Order: sequence, then structure tokens, then C-alpha cells
Amino acid sequence: MKIYITHCSAKKDNSLRNTGKKVTPDRLYRAKPTQRFMNKCKERQVEWAIFSDLYGVWFPNVEHEWYEKDPDDVTEQEFENLSNDFDKKLQRFDEIWFYYNPGRFHPLYKRLLQETKLRNKVKLFTHIREIV
Repeated sequence: MKIYITHCSAKKDNSLRNTGKKVTPDRLYRAKPTQRFMNKCKERQVEWAIFSDLYGVWFPNVEHEWYEKDPDDVTEQEFENLSNDFDKKLQRFDEIWFYYNPGRFHPLYKRLLQETKLRNKVKLFTHIREIV
């Protein structure tokens, strides 16, 4: 079983800020690359998720509130929690395809993928067309 995942984006739907309203990731994240990723996954009807700096692995059917969390501000304890969340939620998958932009790949995500217990299942990819 395969899942496609990408990291979150700072660009979010600001109309949701401070409303307390919970939404799915495709409603919250507004960055074009993230939107393209989510739309292609939906079009191809594949399993997908977003890796959030606050919520960890966020599946498309789960709702969360608007948030602000810069990857630079993730503490060691938070990183450990995020890493454990990644391992727990994705352990059932045989392949974890992680979509990223090499020029904007934050060290937090690079570290996560190097340190995860699932690192042998992770495949990095940079082109939307690889979602099949």
C-alpha cells in the first residue's frame, strides 16, 4: 500500500484565522504547490496526507483549526512527538512517497525523513506527474 505526503505551507486561508472552525487540509492550505499536490492526489484517487508542523500527519478526512507554527520554532520535544506521530500513522504503508521542492526543503523535514523508523519505506519525489 502506498501513500503520498508533502509538508505543510505557511500560506493558509486567513478567513479561517481565529474562527475556531475546523477544516480539512485541502481547505486550509493555499500555497499553489500544496494545492496542486492535493488536487492531483484527489484526481488520481490515491491515499495522501499533509505533514503539519503542529498536527503531524494530517489525513484528508480529518479536520483541524487554523494554526501558525513555523518549522524553525519546533522544539526537540515537539520534533520527537511529530516523529512518533509520523511513524505510528504511516507504519501500515509499504511505500511513503514524499513530495518536496529541493530549493525549499526545510531542514526539519529532511531530518524527519532521515530519522524516522520508516526511512526505508520513504521515497522522495519532486514532480507531481509521479503521482500515479
